[in-house]
Amino acid sequence: MSKTQTRDMLGRQGLMAVDQALHLLLDHLDCKAAIELIALEVALDRITACEILAPENLPQYPRSTMDGYAVMAADTFGASESMPCYLQIQGEVLMGENPSDSLSGGHCFKIATGGLLPPQADSVVMFEHTVPVDATMIEVVKSVGQGANVIQAGDDIRKNTVALPAGHQLRPQDLGLLAGLGITEIEVRKRIKFGILSTGDEIIDYGSRPQPGKIRNINSIAIAAQARRLGADVTDYGIVSDRQESFFPAIQRAVSENDVVVFSGGSSVGTRDLGEKAIDSLGTPGVLVHGVALKPGKPILIGLHGDTPIFGLPGHPVSAMTCFELFVSAAMEKLAGKQSEKTWNIPAIDAVLAKNIPSAPGRKDIVRVQLRREENQLKAYPVLGKSGSISTLSRSHGYIVIEEPLQGLNTNSDVKVHLYQ
Repeated sequence: MSKTQTRDMLGRQGLMAVDQALHLLLDHLDCKAAIELIALEVALDRITACEILAPENLPQYPRSTMDGYAVMAADTFGASESMPCYLQIQGEVLMGENPSDSLSGGHCFKIATGGLLPPQADSVVMFEHTVPVDATMIEVVKSVGQGANVIQAGDDIRKNTVALPAGHQLRPQDLGLLAGLGITEIEVRKRIKFGILSTGDEIIDYGSRPQPGKIRNINSIAIAAQARRLGADVTDYGIVSDRQESFFPAIQRAVSENDVVVFSGGSSVGTRDLGEKAIDSLGTPGVLVHGVALKPGKPILIGLHGDTPIFGLPGHPVSAMTCFELFVSAAMEKLAGKQSEKTWNIPAIDAVLAKNIPSAPGRKDIVRVQLRREENQLKAYPVLGKSGSISTLSRSHGYIVIEEPLQGLNTNSDVKVHLYQ
């Protein structure tokens, strides 16, 4: 078999379909993150470790959703501008106070938005539908039904119902819900430990001035940032020579210290054997995938040591970051306990393609695009460039996917643009 050919874990030659490779990877993984108890105020973006039940009703008591008067709905029946009903003002509900008196028939309580309903009151008439007669009486010029302009106890969420499921990534609104329920601490999954290293004797630190033949280390800084965005604790093992005596020990150390390990530059044709041998040297199951039908990102290497996935990403930055988005992030989310398989669930927006894009059938193409608003249409312009051109990513708002059966997309095609975060 020539060095340019690839084989999968069963020894079959050829490139694996992207979705097949993704499912093969995820089928080998389970959540491995331990559980810790943390304060609610530092829980943003963490993953819930278990189902969270509401310890009480929210709200606990009926409240007004409008400024107006708390009434018995039956007292307003048939009220109109031509035939209003008259109600005596029994008192006022002050914010933050519990009404002490029950509402009597033919009476009302002045109430503000958020005020607690007095006992026996079942609805609220808005100020706009009342006319003051004097300091003690109002006219009601529009009737209300029972429960109008009121949020009942438990209308937001009822006691002992599921507030948040297990495996849920906490958003600001979720923290607000838990705060409303009086929950101050929450069990979450610990952060995934993510190890990254770059290979190649031509790679130098990004802060250095490159001499001819040398290139700055773009991938480590960019991929580490992608991992941190997913909540990982990142360890950068630096630049490692692509000689076996240096590379093998570095990979072994990274695997022993992390939940996920990524190296870049070692999955291209020149060094693919070294990356494959390094993974296989760690033990079973070894290499799962070596090469996928994807542009950019074809030469990705995916392996496994025990329950630790190892990724050899292409050296070109666009290819490396694309492979991270499609494969590494999906693995990290599953290991972290997030209950959503990452199959193109990135935030997306509909647009119209501005130019023809050719594509080879049998390959999934990821095409970077820039969005422009033209004549009340959102148009997607392809951002063309080589897979080593990092500026094409910076100039792009997102990407579109050309699926394997297609031979490209035509101008004015409706497309879904997956937005870069």
